[in-house]
Amino acid sequence: MNERIRRGHTLSEPLVFELSSPGRRGVSLPEPDVPARPLAAYLPAGDMRDVPPELPEVSEVDVVRHYTRLSTLNYHPDRAMYPLGSCTIKHNPKVNEDMAALPGFARLHPMQQDETCQGSLQLLYELSHYLAEIAGLDGVSLQPAAGAHGELTGLMIMRAYHENRGHARRKVIIPDSAHGTNPASVTLVGYETVQIPTNAHGLVDTGRLAELIDEETAAFMLTNPNTLGLFESEIRTIADIVHDAGALLYMDGANLNAVLGITRPGDMGFDVVHFNLHKTFSTPHGGGGPGAGPVGVRSDLVRFLPTPVPVKDGDTYRFDYNRPDSIGRVRSFGGSFGMMVRAYAYIRANGPDGLRQVSENAILNANYIMRRLEKHYPRTVLVHGAQKETPIPAEVPCQHEFVASGTRFREHGVRMLDIAKRLLDYGFYAPTIYFPLIVPEAAMVEPTETESKESIDQFIDAMTAIAEEVENDPELVRNAPHTTPVSRLDEARAAHPKTLNLRYRKPETE
Repeated sequence: MNERIRRGHTLSEPLVFELSSPGRRGVSLPEPDVPARPLAAYLPAGDMRDVPPELPEVSEVDVVRHYTRLSTLNYHPDRAMYPLGSCTIKHNPKVNEDMAALPGFARLHPMQQDETCQGSLQLLYELSHYLAEIAGLDGVSLQPAAGAHGELTGLMIMRAYHENRGHARRKVIIPDSAHGTNPASVTLVGYETVQIPTNAHGLVDTGRLAELIDEETAAFMLTNPNTLGLFESEIRTIADIVHDAGALLYMDGANLNAVLGITRPGDMGFDVVHFNLHKTFSTPHGGGGPGAGPVGVRSDLVRFLPTPVPVKDGDTYRFDYNRPDSIGRVRSFGGSFGMMVRAYAYIRANGPDGLRQVSENAILNANYIMRRLEKHYPRTVLVHGAQKETPIPAEVPCQHEFVASGTRFREHGVRMLDIAKRLLDYGFYAPTIYFPLIVPEAAMVEPTETESKESIDQFIDAMTAIAEEVENDPELVRNAPHTTPVSRLDEARAAHPKTLNLRYRKPETE
């Protein structure tokens, strides 16, 4: 093993203030071509500084090199594989960035009149129809700013539907493996969350669903494939149970990357679905944004979609505001327009066959990793009320992701958190850990379709090597990472706002 990986060679970068030297400048400004006037002519005296701000004084080349070096310390999909399950971090084709940067898109003002931005309205109109076709539904709103916002919008639409029928209903059922935003969105809309357990096969317990659902149930929220990476094979039975009770079936579209072009949520029986453009359609993601979470609905729910909706009159495109049953606007203007351009370019570049290939490659990659690692990282689930984990049947394939358990490493005093930290030393960002909660010491691995066999094999080798390290040198893993600029952090203190110090103070000088 490379000794640098084993014991560490830490790289660091000084603060830009520490690179500062008095008198250095990064720009040379021309002489002003208007008469100079004192600042007091523009600003009230009370808003003026008594002394100049203590900003760093650095040359242009120092600034460029500083931020270039910082960028190499950051982890991103352009650097190496990013096996982050539940939030697909995949390669973003650079041509999509070029399309979003076209002057007609990038310089568009959101308050322009419809007749001055026909191309952009056409893009929004066509994208909404593409997404509706992909989902097997009848109408789409592009407004929601992210997946969780899409959930909220979908639930608001479902509540409006039930209220229009004279009974708003009271509760929403969600699986115990659901994404954490599901119950949060349910609460925000004013519904009560009812949790349903997962069975020993990692799927929805349909018997328990039939017991729980009643005339007060507004909806059942389900991710398919679910968060264990398993396809809900009884989805048609689930849909019948939900619809027979007069409720609606909502699909969390977080895992749409596994069914794209293969099957459609509407054909499964879903009435509402949200899309994560950053997960499925390759728009950038991370750092709190940008994001986009369009919502698709069946025909009798279209009238409740947020307003305005892009429509086509003959050869002209416009925003339609005259929708009396709409839940109203949920986002300023038309949504995250730059993300729409990127998703549109991605869909057009791939076409129907290419989109199907996206899912097939993602499924193949995930199953390859799962089979290669199952000796060290088996798939299990903790069934509600049980004390021991139940193995997922070996013959059951995963979809685009799988969830492995690391409980076998506890006897060596090693947790999945330690393994995730150790992965950083091998040049890989960690997968999602400790989610879903029904898998103890969980690691959710999602390689995406954009990874080559070579990069996947490197990840497998790293995970295998770490499993062997746990057996032979557990202390090495417990103290990881060893090669990062900052070693193991106190995560409890780091999460406390009073312990963070983000302000630079110039050292006292004599």
